[in-house]
Amino acid sequence: APKVTIMSIKKVLGASASPTATTTSSSSATTAQTQTHTTRALLRRHPSETDSMMPVMADGALPEAVRGDQQQRSSSYNTFDGADAAAPQNSELAASTSGCTPDIGVKTLTASDSDEEMEQYPGDDAHAPAHGQQDAGIHDGSACDGDGANKQPQPSQEHRSAFSTVVDAFKYAYSMCLLLLSVFLVMTAIFARQTTATSDGVHPAIAFFTFWFLIAWLGMMEGGQGCLVGLQPIDKTLYAESHPTTHRTAELAHKGANMDRFIIGRQFLVVLVVFVSNLMSSAIPEIDVLGINESVQAVFLSSGIALILTTVTLGQLTAQVNAANCMLDFVNTYFMTFTTYISLAIEASGLLHCVYLVQYCFSALSGGKSVSGGSSGPAQASILQRAFFWIRVIGSCGILGFAFAVTITAILGKQTTMWDGVPSFVSIILFFVLMCFAGLLDGMQIALFAVVNLPDAELKHHTIAHRNCQLTFGGNNLQAFLIGRQICVTICTFVIARIATLGGSGDNIFGVPDAVQSFFNTGLLGAIITTVVASLAWRVVASSFPIAFLSNPLINVTIRLCLLLEASGICSSAWLLARAHKRIAGYQIDETYIGSAEQRAAAQQCDDLILQEEGMAESKQ
Repeated sequence: APKVTIMSIKKVLGASASPTATTTSSSSATTAQTQTHTTRALLRRHPSETDSMMPVMADGALPEAVRGDQQQRSSSYNTFDGADAAAPQNSELAASTSGCTPDIGVKTLTASDSDEEMEQYPGDDAHAPAHGQQDAGIHDGSACDGDGANKQPQPSQEHRSAFSTVVDAFKYAYSMCLLLLSVFLVMTAIFARQTTATSDGVHPAIAFFTFWFLIAWLGMMEGGQGCLVGLQPIDKTLYAESHPTTHRTAELAHKGANMDRFIIGRQFLVVLVVFVSNLMSSAIPEIDVLGINESVQAVFLSSGIALILTTVTLGQLTAQVNAANCMLDFVNTYFMTFTTYISLAIEASGLLHCVYLVQYCFSALSGGKSVSGGSSGPAQASILQRAFFWIRVIGSCGILGFAFAVTITAILGKQTTMWDGVPSFVSIILFFVLMCFAGLLDGMQIALFAVVNLPDAELKHHTIAHRNCQLTFGGNNLQAFLIGRQICVTICTFVIARIATLGGSGDNIFGVPDAVQSFFNTGLLGAIITTVVASLAWRVVASSFPIAFLSNPLINVTIRLCLLLEASGICSSAWLLARAHKRIAGYQIDETYIGSAEQRAAAQQCDDLILQEEGMAESKQ
């Protein structure tokens, strides 16, 4: 490959620069600034228009910055969450959130990729990551081999067997039929006044609009979190003009420790939305709609399967698929800005500050340095700020204890929405077992991405953890596990909501007034317990001791259960709906607006080289 000198880069850049940049009378500083703006402007073109701008080193290899930027960005793509979280700033809790960006079939496209290749579907094994690679579904970022020739990404499976195609088509078909049936049954139950809320006097129209608003909001929260995490390493000036709302939201979320705070507040918001959705649409015990066969009603309505399928497919997976590689378009709405402010407000209220106490404890056990302290501010915060922080921590612990007292009392008195016929002691056992299982699923995601880059030789010293990593990172299992995990978490959350939501008959808990009892019946207390005990606390543990966490023998069984759920294809309709949504909304992949990671890094290097030469010229003068 020919050497590319500083002057040759400037010559190419100058061809597209404004006349002011090429005027000989311009000063060196003005020239450097204009050239920098030109480089940035090139990134706003389609990626194919900037391929020729990619500089190479003398040996034909890409600059180290190219690979570094790719690795930095790929680390933000490793989860979704439900997950539920990102890895900003410097706290263990923030590190634990590194696993919650969209992780379904993510792939960084180059100019040679067609728009159709952007569509990711189950069964496309080309997107499977190997253990030791940080990005789940993103190519390794090496664009050149040793002799300087450009490497092209390996093409997707072009010759899939007829049997595989038929199986996938069957999954899409039966999954879509199940989804349509589930939506029909849930809506029928609402308008027949045979759900928990409508049977207690809520008008069916109110329940209907509330339910669909919550589903839409859940989708925005699930996909939006992944987008904000994925946009962290990207220069915000690249999309400030094309996506002003996205830019405004990202500026807010990425300021200081706001990403930590957003994740905590958003997690509570997700759980609360699930609890309220369950209240609006869960079927009453004696349900009978349209004379439908009792077995069908028992399987889909009484068990809650119809509600779970509707929520997982429409409110979570569909949004996460599009948010994986259309981040800029997905959050370019005031709805996401509103969600960000609400999440930050929830965290600032101190309602969940008890999780910071857990964070501090495990940070001390793991020998880590001081954590960020959430909304307590930086380390140099004033005494008053720190006092206010610890007051909220103590208050949050008190609220959590009170929530447990009310919920346990209601379960023992059979004053919750738990299915009739289930003994109280069984409900108590299920309550804690399901919270532990949901927490295990959350922690698994965090722990797996915490060890994804560890050398295999180091993992071999931990036999069980090594076996679990081999199972998860083998073939296309990572994406399958994450999809199955999302289904499992949602099922657990709905059953927990069923157990912990007050709404049964009987005297008021602790003899409180009716207004207070009505507040208890909203499910807020159950949502607080679930958020802290079944999610955030486990994330802290997993981020502090990832290998020890993965050494639990139950992890292997859980991974296989998640893989089995995904293989069933029960939620495969999410891929079809995501494709339809993308076309209707006009979403474009992020590379269309800001170029690929390699192109951004190359342009940055051009800027650095130009400014360096101008600085040398000025010093000589």
